[in-house]
Amino acid sequence: MKDFLRRHLSIPAQSEDVPVYPADYFSSLPELETESLLLRKLCRSDAADLFAYSSDPEVTRYVLWEPHRSISETRDYLRYMRQLYRQGAPSSWAIVLKDENRVIGTIGFMWYALENQSAEVGYSLSRAYWNRGYATQALSAVVRSAFQRLPLYRIEAQHDLRNPASGRVMEKCGFSREGVLRGRIVNKGEHIDIVLYAILKSDLPVES
Repeated sequence: MKDFLRRHLSIPAQSEDVPVYPADYFSSLPELETESLLLRKLCRSDAADLFAYSSDPEVTRYVLWEPHRSISETRDYLRYMRQLYRQGAPSSWAIVLKDENRVIGTIGFMWYALENQSAEVGYSLSRAYWNRGYATQALSAVVRSAFQRLPLYRIEAQHDLRNPASGRVMEKCGFSREGVLRGRIVNKGEHIDIVLYAILKSDLPVES
């Protein structure tokens, strides 16, 4: 685990690459690359790939949004994302599998609080690409970039208690489990227990 963190999450001892305004970061969403993935802004041409997995009830089972019933809903989502980019608001990257040039998921920020230097990250992935390490690659890339380039000290992530696989991804990326929030949210008509994870900038190894 320590080797993974040092390879994928270590940050420079002194980073000069911090935007003056967080909105600069969110409006441009820098492209991030891992061994298998490219993370970039979502665009109109991603609609078909996005709908292919967003319409899968298994993908949406533990997340806060319903399966897309038509590609029109997917296009509405893409329009909403582009609006967030223009506003410089927290938003999402497309997760692109480089070998196939296919969008297989999204990852991004649910919220960002400048006054507390904290944020929450979330992600979803096509069922055909589960259990291949792609979510771990994407999350580690986002965490490293955010800590390096934003005035940020804490990143939170949470998952439905019934979905421990998501927690394993967080743990691989250095997040610590902080507790279970009982009945924290209502999702799809049920009161859901949520597991809260977080990682601090001080948790990350520093490059020598």
